[in-house]
Amino acid sequence: MNSADVKPASERRARLLGSWTTVVPILAAIALALTWGSKPAALVVAIIAVVLIGAIAGAVHHAEVIAHRVGEPFGSIVLAVAVTVIEVALIVTLMVSGGPETSTLARDTVFAAVMITANGIVGLALWIGARRHGMAIFNAEGAGAALATVATLAGLTMVLPNFTMSRPGPEFSPAQLTFAACASLVLYALFITTQTVRHRDFFMPIEEADLIASGSTTTAVVEVDVEADGSSISDVDDGHDAANRPTGREAMKSVGLLLVALVAVVGLAKVESPAIESGVASLGFPQSFVGVVIALLVLMPEGLAAVRAARRNRVQTSLNLAYGSAMASIGLTIPAIALASIWLNGPLLLGLNPTQMVLLALTVAIGVLTVVPGRATRLQGGVHLVLFASFFFLSIYP
Repeated sequence: MNSADVKPASERRARLLGSWTTVVPILAAIALALTWGSKPAALVVAIIAVVLIGAIAGAVHHAEVIAHRVGEPFGSIVLAVAVTVIEVALIVTLMVSGGPETSTLARDTVFAAVMITANGIVGLALWIGARRHGMAIFNAEGAGAALATVATLAGLTMVLPNFTMSRPGPEFSPAQLTFAACASLVLYALFITTQTVRHRDFFMPIEEADLIASGSTTTAVVEVDVEADGSSISDVDDGHDAANRPTGREAMKSVGLLLVALVAVVGLAKVESPAIESGVASLGFPQSFVGVVIALLVLMPEGLAAVRAARRNRVQTSLNLAYGSAMASIGLTIPAIALASIWLNGPLLLGLNPTQMVLLALTVAIGVLTVVPGRATRLQGGVHLVLFASFFFLSIYP
């Protein structure tokens, strides 16, 4: 089969994906309009769940198209922010509908996002990268800076509430919550500035960082390659692939469909919230497992993109996606929840329980040992995956 035969096939796949990601957000918006304010039957709930997952995947795809247009490292930021908006929407809608019983939902969801990204996605990326290429190679400066920011955010927002004295229990006072929210935004903004302005080369795959450091950026532009299957892979565009970048019109179309998809996700999540909570309860799992379900649902597309990047020896891209998602999950979700707490009923409990604090401490310690050398074997990937399995098991059997 020659290249002339392959190209039409790839174009057909691209057109199929484009039509699918256009139809699903609109379909989700229609489903929201038809079911809003009602109590749908079990079959309808199941159909809505499928549409909701499709809307999330469509939102992430359109975020990737926008990212491809604006280029790296803004691509990873757009994707992380889009995913975090979905996460915040799910948390707030469930907290509004659940009342005081959901006082720990924000904590459980954000902690689950950190464990999934810093152990599940990182471990899988390192394992795949080392297995396929002998050694997973990445930029220690960028990965270390990202991990340090994640650790600081997690400590300030989810560990300190257990040791403050203004309120009994793992809860911030209003002044402390305001400070934690502002500190989270400042840290996130500092990281974004470092990633996009001062030290961009720290967050590129090794060979691409070398091009930037050597001053070759005039002929090599690093950007996100959005493939026909929706993956987001960082690559070097030497000018031959410039025609594949989305046009301004295509990017604006994705902006509109991204907004439609996000609105649909927010609304359909509220419709689905009673089914999610009752499903967890019927399985006999703790109520905190609802947060794990939300985090898994939201981070699934990003995890797939990280795995595809690792398979192509772009482990740094995988780490950017993983740690960037964890950072956005804390740095943007906590301020949003702090603002929403003004009208939410009941306390907002952010402090981790002892088991969660031990898992967080192990994650940070192992993460430091993993990223400092700038390379990893399957052993490091396996250690992170075992930590993720431990988190998942203990979420069901605390």
